[in-house]
Amino acid sequence: MKDYTYTQAMQRLETILAQLEEGTATVDTLSELVKEAADLVKFCREKLRNTEDEVQKAFEGL
Repeated sequence: MKDYTYTQAMQRLETILAQLEEGTATVDTLSELVKEAADLVKFCREKLRNTEDEVQKAFEGL
């Protein structure tokens, strides 16, 4: 997961969502896809939180 950028993680989430909506995910892969999606959401939230903190710190110094 560390090798992902925010954009790549979002693209992967969109791919997983499309598979779930289209019903192309098999029962065998469904739980893996849901777990991966949950991990990606957590990763994206953390990235956004860190970015927000960095922006706030940058503006505090002005």
